[in-house]
Amino acid sequence: MKRNVVVAMWLFLSVLAGCAGNSGVDSVASDAASGAAAIDKEYLIGVDDRLQINVWKNPELSMIVPVRPDGMISLPLIGDVRAGGSTPTTVADLIRQKLSAYIRDPSVAVIVTELRSHEFLSRVRVTGAVRTPRSLPYRPGMTVLDAVLEAGGVNDFGSPNRTKLFRKAEGKTQVLDIDLGDILNKGRLETNHELKPGDVVTVPERLF
Repeated sequence: MKRNVVVAMWLFLSVLAGCAGNSGVDSVASDAASGAAAIDKEYLIGVDDRLQINVWKNPELSMIVPVRPDGMISLPLIGDVRAGGSTPTTVADLIRQKLSAYIRDPSVAVIVTELRSHEFLSRVRVTGAVRTPRSLPYRPGMTVLDAVLEAGGVNDFGSPNRTKLFRKAEGKTQVLDIDLGDILNKGRLETNHELKPGDVVTVPERLF
């Protein structure tokens, strides 16, 4: 799971290549952080993902590109670069190496801006006694409350303080108790956990 999914996800990861001792490091990192979701450094890029390529001091070479069905991306000057099946770090290093023929000591950042190849693995689900059960795209900073509100809130048959958060971690499923009623009605946010990709929030019906 770790090698295939964002954790969270959507914090933003900037991948710097060949920047040791380079005064451009801070600028590249800052630009990258402002433009894309945080992706686990072990994430393997897939077909249809979209990548933001930042080349410091070279805006004409900085762009957002899709990963083609053959796993390649196309960039000015250097042409095709293989991205599919590689980490952002690896792709940044490949681009840096190719650009070195044209630019002295290029500083490159690669950010995954859309995880289309792993869309369903990176979603959050809200099920049970909510008005509109939903499968939601994960967004960095999303909490239980955010997801439940996106699902229209608890319906008339729900038992919000018996809500559960199911999360897979290292091959096992963790179950976290959520006092959703206290969150909604009392503003008590102790159990308003920040969500992770793949989380499932379930609101059970009342016991009659």
